[in-house]
Amino acid sequence: MRINLTKKDIVNAVYMQIGFSKKISENLLEDILNTLMENLIKKKIVKISNFGTFLIREKKERVGRNPKTKESKIISSRKVVLFKPSKQLKKTLNANLND
Repeated sequence: MRINLTKKDIVNAVYMQIGFSKKISENLLEDILNTLMENLIKKKIVKISNFGTFLIREKKERVGRNPKTKESKIISSRKVVLFKPSKQLKKTLNANLND
C-alpha cells in the first residue's frame, strides 16, 4: 500500500509539533524548498546532515524504444536530480526493518 506525504501533511506536522501558525509553517516549508531548488539550479550540491545529499546529473541524449511498437526515438539530453541517503538515514531505515 502506498501512502503519499504531501506538503499539507508536513505543514500540519510543523504546526502541531512546533506551534507555528499554519501560514507561517507553510511559508517555512516553501522557503526551505525554494532554497533547495535555487541551489540545485546553481549546480550546487545540497547536503543535509543525517539525511542525505541532493545533486544534479546531466543525462546524455540516447536512443529509446517504444516497447509496444518497437519504434526507435531519440530521448533528448536532460538534467535529473539524484538523492544519496546518508549513512545515518540508511541505518535508521534498516533498523526499522527488523522490528
